[in-house]
Amino acid sequence: MTRPGWARTALLSGFAAGMVLAPSRGRAQTAGQAPPGVPLAPAYGRGGVAVAELVAGLGNTMRVLMIGAHPDDEDTRLLAWLARGQHVDAAYLSLTRGDGGQNLIGNELGEALGVIRTEELLAARRIDGAHQYFTRAYDFGFSKTAAESYSHWPHDSLLGDVVTVIRAFRPHVIIAVFSGTPRDGHGQHQVSGLLAREAYDASGDTVRFPVTKYGDAWAAAKFYRDRSYFGAGENSLAINVGAYDPLLGVTYSEIAAASRSQHKSQGFGNIGSSGPATAYLYREATRVNTGVAPGHERSMFDGIDTTWRRFSPTAADAGARAAIDSVRVMLGRINSQFKASEPSAELGALARLWQMEFTVRYTGGAVVQDEADFDIAVRHSTGGTTASARHESRNAGQLDMETSVRASMDRIERASSLASGVDYHATAASDVAPIGPVGAPVVTALTNHGAAPLRPSIVAWRTPTANADVHIPTARPPVALDSVWRDTVVAHSSAVTQPWWLVKPRNGDLFAVPVPATAEDERLDGTEALVGAGTSSAAGVPLILRFRSPVIQRIGDPRRGEVDRPLAFVLPISLTLDRTVEFVPAATPIDRTIQVLVRSGVDSARDVTVSLRLPRGIQADSVSRHVIVSPRGTRRVDFRVTGALPPGQDTVWATAESNGATFSEGYVPIEYDHIRPQKLYRPAVLTLSVADIKIPPGMTVAYIAGVGDNVEPMLEQLGLRVTVLDPASLPATDLSRFTTIVVGPRAYEASTDLVANNGRLLDFARGGGTVVVQYGQYEMSGSGIMPYPITLSRPADRVTDENAPVRVLDPGSPLLSTPNKVTNSDFAGWVQERSLYMPHTFDSHYHSILAMNDPDEPSNDGAILVAPVGKGTYVYTTLSFFRQLPAGLPGAARLFVNLLEAGRRCCDAM
Repeated sequence: MTRPGWARTALLSGFAAGMVLAPSRGRAQTAGQAPPGVPLAPAYGRGGVAVAELVAGLGNTMRVLMIGAHPDDEDTRLLAWLARGQHVDAAYLSLTRGDGGQNLIGNELGEALGVIRTEELLAARRIDGAHQYFTRAYDFGFSKTAAESYSHWPHDSLLGDVVTVIRAFRPHVIIAVFSGTPRDGHGQHQVSGLLAREAYDASGDTVRFPVTKYGDAWAAAKFYRDRSYFGAGENSLAINVGAYDPLLGVTYSEIAAASRSQHKSQGFGNIGSSGPATAYLYREATRVNTGVAPGHERSMFDGIDTTWRRFSPTAADAGARAAIDSVRVMLGRINSQFKASEPSAELGALARLWQMEFTVRYTGGAVVQDEADFDIAVRHSTGGTTASARHESRNAGQLDMETSVRASMDRIERASSLASGVDYHATAASDVAPIGPVGAPVVTALTNHGAAPLRPSIVAWRTPTANADVHIPTARPPVALDSVWRDTVVAHSSAVTQPWWLVKPRNGDLFAVPVPATAEDERLDGTEALVGAGTSSAAGVPLILRFRSPVIQRIGDPRRGEVDRPLAFVLPISLTLDRTVEFVPAATPIDRTIQVLVRSGVDSARDVTVSLRLPRGIQADSVSRHVIVSPRGTRRVDFRVTGALPPGQDTVWATAESNGATFSEGYVPIEYDHIRPQKLYRPAVLTLSVADIKIPPGMTVAYIAGVGDNVEPMLEQLGLRVTVLDPASLPATDLSRFTTIVVGPRAYEASTDLVANNGRLLDFARGGGTVVVQYGQYEMSGSGIMPYPITLSRPADRVTDENAPVRVLDPGSPLLSTPNKVTNSDFAGWVQERSLYMPHTFDSHYHSILAMNDPDEPSNDGAILVAPVGKGTYVYTTLSFFRQLPAGLPGAARLFVNLLEAGRRCCDAM
């Protein structure tokens, strides 16, 4: 990776002034600080406490990598203890981004849910202090075996990704969350446990995994499995991860609880414990001699030299070895003298320590990484590094020293920036700007709260697609105590701001973009501004500090207070259709509105012409619409579409023309209070699933939404009259006007009002109505939820093979014939799964319609249960309609409509 030009300029000018602190690689916030769009983090992310935490970790050069399958698999207590308590450079590698799960906070599923869960993991890492990595694996949904998971994920490709991360992070210790056995339950969990050990064994193999593709070989010293949640065992290392940190004023369990509570889409909010808590690690493999058997170690680092002494054999000459000795002495001095109430007093010592480590890094045998680093080393080294050093092979000692020293220098830089008492912000007038050369003016503001005057030297900005543009301010007066200095630069980008792994379409269940060597939390995803400023320490040592900030729009929100929204580069004109898939009843006159949302990313009004391209058989009331979109504004453009279509699939395309350019895609915002806002781009295309389906006349449906639930609009598209009900309104609602009430997936888990008012639904059934309830989890076996009892096993029965055969138990059931004839073909093409959280046993009042199972498993008859309740009918279905209907599958729609009609047809025939 080439360091951008601003870094080289600043470093060279800094040495002339006496000292420079280079920016950390891609790190926009100190651990604990909130990014744009997220509420402020706990106090330990800022001020003297944050500096004290960084200073305490300066002497620790150990690295630990934890490996699991999903967001929320990680042992946050252990991560918090490692990163916050032991000041270890800890990281979590999640094979997936959790795309295949459910969503308790919105209706996003699939890749959109993966974006949310990625951001939730990053929010968690900002609290517990660890880094975050991913592989290219797309979470395709629940699986039961490793073999099933490998049918989606090519083994060698995924193993190569894990090896790439290990070689990039270079951990001394690897911890697998899972055992790699069927005990782990989820097949993806099993794969993560298997790959963790395989990668530990293979990451040093340069024949199987060449350096040119996977990075320099690295062999971790030890491999552990986390037994904290799967039985400790007598040979486990026990660690008190619930210890109290007097500096932070909390236990590591409490930090972990706050971290884990960021997984809000999965409902993982919890309360931290203030008492002791134990993590158990089993040592499965080691490359170092610990002198003791597993379970008898005092630390996971037993047998590993954790001090700076281990770098001396790697040092190229006596000068480098002397610098290593000086670093050890200076570390002790800083730690003994540092006071959190006076962090700036150690700026001079931190500057000298940075210089010492610079000497170690560039003259101590570490190989220069890029042209900018090489120039710095050649011009400023004290000897020992030459041009030939770039081509030397790097051994384990050199790699260890290079990584450790780089991380330590990063800590020094962050500690110095925080200790200086300088506040730096970069703001834009809007949170969007158009791609291209026009760009966005960015105001950078430097406020000096420190004791010494500041003199700005350079200002720069950068984006993921543009190296930083250096700007030398014309006015650089000294910035006195409590004074503010401002300057303006113009940032621009050639590409839109979006999740980087979605830039290309997936290859099956692997994302197409290669795994980067940079941790996810250190990637530059937006736009940031940087400023270098000269000052001096208390002892008069000249310093050049560098500060960095994401470019934000600052908003005063009446409810949330200050809200900082990151600057995103967007298309000048974006357009999206409301949905990507819609049902259309076949051979039936349709009269519906297709809405196109047009967004402007420019700061002037734009004339826009919007057009639709429609399939033969339907027509719009206008060939095109002409609208004026206000600066950075939005406009909805409605087209009335009429006609009829034969069964099959058709497509609607939308385009917009403005200022001589044509646009055919746009973004959908993803915004929640606890994560950074994101924008997902998609083509302005609508797929019409034209279903051969019959809708019963006179049917009126009330719908109570569940979680991750997009079913209701699909029913309306089929021609049903649907009213959405709030569970809290059930006592006051006249339910007699409905023929059927539908309850969405996991609605009882999400709504206490629904649980409290469930009696109204059962009374509705007793009075002659039909109630259709979609799947829930273990809450469904609770008293008073269903009219007759069911039980669920742990783990719950499910059919994860979306192509699993479906066997009809009651061929004469009206549910399979009225009003739509349902055949085996209606179960073709289903996505992700057949059924989930299926009843293991059920009361004899229920009548079962279908049976199914995954290969080599017993059959389960609980996919559809129907029972008479008073004069009416109760239907419980665990089929994954919440995935199939939004995917536009006509067979699923036909079956679901039959369930809605169950009360009038079914139970008389039972």
